[in-house]
Amino acid sequence: MALRMWASSTANALRISTTNNLLAPSFSISRCFSTVIDGLKYASSHEWVKHEGGVATVGITDHAQDHLGEVVFVDLPETGGSVSQGSGFGAVESVKATSDINSPISGEIVEVNTKLSETPGLVNSSPYEDGWMIKVKPSSPSELESLMGSKEYTKFCEEDSH
Repeated sequence: MALRMWASSTANALRISTTNNLLAPSFSISRCFSTVIDGLKYASSHEWVKHEGGVATVGITDHAQDHLGEVVFVDLPETGGSVSQGSGFGAVESVKATSDINSPISGEIVEVNTKLSETPGLVNSSPYEDGWMIKVKPSSPSELESLMGSKEYTKFCEEDSH
């Protein structure tokens, strides 16, 4: 948002039109750079789930980390606790804001990514791999059916940016 405001004010100062449709791309910059992975499930609050065997790995999406900016702190729960679908389990603090992290699935927390306490920037550089947040033993695996697939999530993000 700050970048758009700066670009708009700079364009105004230089008397450059920002409404010339011949030069304007038909997509936004944020959509252009966000990655959505096939095979994952996505919540409308921009968390992802990878369900393998009896464990679901949870993190925030590339779209979410892109909007947050540089992540400087991640607050995560303890192993052994429980999470409920749609409820908060932690927070991500960036240079822009602090945002709650909601669980896309209910269950028992079996592992927490302790690397994030030392290197919170992994959420930015590798949101789907090294930047995962918690691993959950799902209590209701059928909750995964209520989440979006990659195509639905991509469309959701495109509509959300308008």
